[in-house]
Amino acid sequence: MPAVTRTELVALIVAATDDVLDTIGDEARAPLDETTRLFGEGGVLDSMGLVTLVIDVEQRLNSRYALTLRLADERAMSRRSSPFRRIDTLADYILTLISEHHG
Repeated sequence: MPAVTRTELVALIVAATDDVLDTIGDEARAPLDETTRLFGEGGVLDSMGLVTLVIDVEQRLNSRYALTLRLADERAMSRRSSPFRRIDTLADYILTLISEHHG
């Protein structure tokens, strides 16, 4: 399994978010980066968009890195601070899951 860097994860999440926003027809948007709010107040995604993003990111991780991770599990939902708030918090959460499962 190739090592996954934080930079690669951020790029993967940005690309996936871009694709989701294209799908829902939101072309007039600011460029995305790791500080982009995904969900919640000021977020670029609604709940359906977030579900679509989570599935897309899981699929990209599987096809690109042969990683099978469940991002939206009970643990993610019970955190005081949601890993789905911003692109960087999601990248950090994924790195945590990778280190726990494949460390």
